[in-house]
Amino acid sequence: MSTDLPAESLRCHRADAREVDGYRAALGENRASLLLTDPPYCLLTRRRKGGDERDPRAHKKIDRNPIVRFETVRDYRVFTEKWMTQAVAWLTPDAPLVIWTNLLGKEPITTVARELGYTHLRGEYVWGKRTTDKNANEQLLRVYEVALVFARTLAPVPGLGDPPVAWAVVSGYDDDGEAGRWGNHPHHKPFSVLEPLVRTYSRPGETVLDPFAGSGSTPASALRLGRRPACIEIEPEWAERVTRRLRETARARSYRERLLSPSAR
Repeated sequence: MSTDLPAESLRCHRADAREVDGYRAALGENRASLLLTDPPYCLLTRRRKGGDERDPRAHKKIDRNPIVRFETVRDYRVFTEKWMTQAVAWLTPDAPLVIWTNLLGKEPITTVARELGYTHLRGEYVWGKRTTDKNANEQLLRVYEVALVFARTLAPVPGLGDPPVAWAVVSGYDDDGEAGRWGNHPHHKPFSVLEPLVRTYSRPGETVLDPFAGSGSTPASALRLGRRPACIEIEPEWAERVTRRLRETARARSYRERLLSPSAR
């Protein structure tokens, strides 16, 4: 499948991941070979375990758009059932699911994935985020995001010549300097975090589906690596921002390819 798409044809469709229209607009008659997405998973609630409300000043982040807050794990499971049921209908039979979450989201996402036939949790890809260095010989990391990798079948036995599968990465929030350019979305991920996932679970020319595009980190990474991005985003402002990002990425990729072509030498 060719990846030479005209930049102006690329678009992030404004749609709700729980409804079929966005998938139809993004994929048409095609099916994606990988679901790689970063759904809302803010399970920090307004209430403490005993029912008392938290101090809202301590959790301003969860009240700021585009953060979506879920009051209970049950609410989050219902949400997950709705969007994941729609998404997997647009995948090829052997397509894996790679879904970012925090610790509280692991159980509901795993439960829903298994109910939909993705019974094999192949592993957890861990993002260790750098924090303030305390001395020259140490690097402190925080781990509160992981990508769960699901499939309908067991992982194939690796051959002697197969590259190793990455299960961890160390990176800052904005190591590639792209976050500010594209709106400082709270779920921004640098290319270095997404590249191993795209390379491992898809091949050039295949379609990568992201129903929660945010600022476009995932579809832009897929496009940069020669995959076809198919993405939707519910917030109009962010959907338009992702469209601009994809078109800019496509133009930059095309320019690099022209420079590296034999005829340009």
